[in-house]
Amino acid sequence: EILRTHVLRPTWHFVTPADIRWMLMLTAPRIQALNNPYYRQVGMDEVQLQRSVEVMAGALQGGKHLTREALADALHGAGIDTKGALRYPYILMNAELEGVICSGARQGKHHTYALMDERVPPTSAIPRDEALAALLRRYLISRGPVTLKDFVRWSGLTVADAKAGIALLRSEVREELIDEQSYWYHVDMTPTEPTLPVAQWLPNYDEYLYGYTDGFSAIDGKALEGAYSRNFTHGIVLNGKVVGVWHRTLKAKTIELASIMLTVLSDEENAAIAAAAQRLGDFLGLRVVMKDGG
Repeated sequence: EILRTHVLRPTWHFVTPADIRWMLMLTAPRIQALNNPYYRQVGMDEVQLQRSVEVMAGALQGGKHLTREALADALHGAGIDTKGALRYPYILMNAELEGVICSGARQGKHHTYALMDERVPPTSAIPRDEALAALLRRYLISRGPVTLKDFVRWSGLTVADAKAGIALLRSEVREELIDEQSYWYHVDMTPTEPTLPVAQWLPNYDEYLYGYTDGFSAIDGKALEGAYSRNFTHGIVLNGKVVGVWHRTLKAKTIELASIMLTVLSDEENAAIAAAAQRLGDFLGLRVVMKDGG
């Protein structure tokens, strides 16, 4: 029901089987163009990349779900070197962007890969303009108001694509000028007034922290500089602003959450942060142990 593949920026995203083909059709050519210098940097030309895709497809054929290690063995057996910090990740990413492989079923704690054609039912192709409009519509509804640069950073597409998408959605979008900057949002956005305080413990690549240009003013870079240098790379968000950083240590029955707060908070705000930490522990089925990382 949920697949993982490289489809935006580029980085891994979770997508549904119904979306994976049209999204790759839209974004993969641009991402592949951005990746070409890196393919050359790790010593993979077009012939080698195509050969690696063929080898992995052959190894996975017949409904097999193989771990990274098993796929690497298949590549080595065909004379394709996967050594190097980035070489193998780019080999895998290329096969994902070509629409040949995607995530398979978990084997215990290990992720696997499978053939996309054996994992995803056939779907009808849609025109590129329709795909562009669909992607921008979803972005605006879920993340607006945003700038066009926000969409470019999030999607990996071009400024020209962003402008074309706005033109395609003209009757569905609205523009607001704030500090001489245009922000766009979808008419179907339904903003609500939350009951404050609202807290979340977010990972460093969470969409809220990474889905906008320059952190969407949610992050005070100077305040975070010292904390990030100490490997506290995740954000504690309170009422939309990063107020602390954290990291976790997973143990058999507990999750240790060490944090560094960047500002003085009220008792009510601290209680909201503690409650959010407990939700994380409940999700993982582990007892939460709070630690001061300062």
